[in-house]
Amino acid sequence: MLNPYPSWLSPGDNAWQLVAATLVGLMSIPGIAVLYGGIVHKKWVVNTMTMAFTAFASVLIVWVLWAFKMGFGSPIHLGPGFLSQFIGHPGTVLGHLGEQAKANIPLVSGIGAMPDFRFPSSTLVYFQFVFAAITPLLFLGSVLGRMSFKAWAIFVPLWTTFIYSVNAFLIWGGGFFAAKGAVDYSGGYVIHLAAGVSGFVAAAVIGPRLRRDRETSSPTNLLLVAVGAGILWLGWNGFNGGDPYFAGADAAAAVLNTNLSTAAALLTWVFMDMGSKYRKPTFLGAVNGMIVGLVGITPAAGYVNGWGALAIGIIGSAVVWFSFNKLSKKWIFAKVDDALGVVHTHGVAGLMGGLMTGLFADPKMIVYLGSGKASNVVVKGLLYGHPWQFMLQLFAALWVIGYSAVGTFLLLKLIKLFIPLRFPDEVLEVGDLAIHGEQVEPTETAHRVLPAASGAQRQ
Repeated sequence: MLNPYPSWLSPGDNAWQLVAATLVGLMSIPGIAVLYGGIVHKKWVVNTMTMAFTAFASVLIVWVLWAFKMGFGSPIHLGPGFLSQFIGHPGTVLGHLGEQAKANIPLVSGIGAMPDFRFPSSTLVYFQFVFAAITPLLFLGSVLGRMSFKAWAIFVPLWTTFIYSVNAFLIWGGGFFAAKGAVDYSGGYVIHLAAGVSGFVAAAVIGPRLRRDRETSSPTNLLLVAVGAGILWLGWNGFNGGDPYFAGADAAAAVLNTNLSTAAALLTWVFMDMGSKYRKPTFLGAVNGMIVGLVGITPAAGYVNGWGALAIGIIGSAVVWFSFNKLSKKWIFAKVDDALGVVHTHGVAGLMGGLMTGLFADPKMIVYLGSGKASNVVVKGLLYGHPWQFMLQLFAALWVIGYSAVGTFLLLKLIKLFIPLRFPDEVLEVGDLAIHGEQVEPTETAHRVLPAASGAQRQ
């Protein structure tokens, strides 16, 4: 008699992890591609979509060849203390064991020992890949409209290898901050704070868009923005609902908390827009509030109760609204052309969410049930009598900010030694047609200017 399942595999858990991973993947393609493509000028839509799709593809290749094990493998002992828990051994996961053996990693998100996984390694690899892939797509929003496509194609694999994998190992894969007890449920630090900081630094190093592009900010298509934003919102159910790694009660709580925080943040942003000097509730403002709610709850989703989720949405949205609308016009923020404000909606929002996890984490929210002499796995925040959790969250945030900023700066300077980081001004004037030979809405002029296409392309 044949059996399709190994004795350790749960079809339900395995199916949920694969569905959750697919939902997260949809957030990138087409989610981010459509969202950003709808916001940028028409001449940059093809470039935006192409950079998103190619980044998604390149991260997967890097991930399975070496980066997954750097983030979730056995540690390289580079020295004492911190250095002994800094990064994992690089290695491939393409062999039969890498795909069909039982998944196993030592620690996840600082919460200590956890139940044995009940799905294969390939499920875990793909689930973690879609998290790694969306991160550079998020900070793509900081450098749209000027970054060289060649530079982007080189930068993304390097950033995934040397920045993302390190942060993932330190906070998720059993590294230094995980061992100390810092938590990040689904990536408020590893993904969003790192993306916001890296995008801001990249925008500063590469330089601003053309002045004309900066002065005209009307989106190309708000309907596309709505489609992309909707995919992000519902796709986030896989983002946070998949991170307990089991289709259990905490996964359900994380999904509900995700939507609670998002709804509260969206409404907070809209009401604050209405109370501003313009007194107009804009759709783009609503989308910004939505993103802030999603990002803010990400590090906390399964650790806080519903009241905590509402608080994170409201407080985080109010803070980021002031950051986005006021702070962006002051100091260094006014000097750097962060095209879509990623440093605010992801960087500041991720920071706020991580810190508020240290405040609102409810020890009665059980992540994993203990059995026998084992205790339930929970996280306790400052408001529940554990002030050290807030400090751990702060220390981990400072690391992610500093390391991501310095690492991004050095990688871009290295790439610049070999190829320019930005397109020439004459290319920036034209956009998609000059870079890719395509337009989102082809014109007769474009057909006359471009070389003859193949028969398949003409059709």
